[in-house]
Amino acid sequence: MTVARFDLDGRVVEVSKADKVLFAADGITKGDLARYYRKIAATALPHYRDRPLTMQRFPDGIDRAGFFQKHVPDHFPGWIERRDLPSKAGTVCHMLAHSAAALVYLVDQGCITPHLGVARVDLPDRPDRLVFDLDPSDNDFAKVQEVAGALRDALDRRGIPSFVQTTGSRGLHVVIPLRRTAGFAPLRAFMRGFAQRIADAHPDIATTEQRKLARGDRVLIDTFRTAAGQTFAAPYAVRARPGAPVATPIRWDEALAPGMSPRKYDIHSIPRRLGQIDDPWGDIDKSAIDAQRLIDGPG
Repeated sequence: MTVARFDLDGRVVEVSKADKVLFAADGITKGDLARYYRKIAATALPHYRDRPLTMQRFPDGIDRAGFFQKHVPDHFPGWIERRDLPSKAGTVCHMLAHSAAALVYLVDQGCITPHLGVARVDLPDRPDRLVFDLDPSDNDFAKVQEVAGALRDALDRRGIPSFVQTTGSRGLHVVIPLRRTAGFAPLRAFMRGFAQRIADAHPDIATTEQRKLARGDRVLIDTFRTAAGQTFAAPYAVRARPGAPVATPIRWDEALAPGMSPRKYDIHSIPRRLGQIDDPWGDIDKSAIDAQRLIDGPG
């Protein structure tokens, strides 16, 4: 097994067993994954800044069971940034990813997909991202697009900015950027109410029903990420699925275009895409809306 060395941010990061295949059907190796995260770091890292990171690790590749890990292991080097945050069990020492070196080090630890908190570490009880997770019950992505379009239009009518990304799995994330003026509880009520109104207006294709048996073939508008400690797939994160698809920020016209797929972009195409267009989420924080306005506004 080979060791790949990356000179990044003034330090050398070693990726052990770089030729180990993590995506067996595609021949994608640990070294390939590290090189991907190095390439996209400059675009991705502004979205990671000051967000607690949860690692989704697959040390033996995606064909074996992986696991989620929030707490930073003791063996992580001292230059990896950390922050203790409250949890139900006490505190959790989370990693912060502020450098390409940190992203590549995560790959060395078998982390394929980083997930990010919806609140930043300085105000962990005040989210600056609200995430509607559109989760289909079948493989008909056109229904996901229809629900996403209805959700966007309803937000537009309220003057609420929204952004969208593929999940790299089966659905879409619709994201509202916030100015941090409210806590989780009232924002959770806003999210649930808004999602229910979309489901009531489109009962044949949308639901807020969590029970799979009760959903039928409808798209779940999941709002459960509006809570302390919840996460969403990091922008430009690779998902542990065949083909190494990527959770990709896209424009709304792309999201609703015929033929779009939640797995359209992958580890090979994202660097090319970012060489051709600007990051669709590059100015997301400039569009942030006052969180209290959502709570105080009309339903």
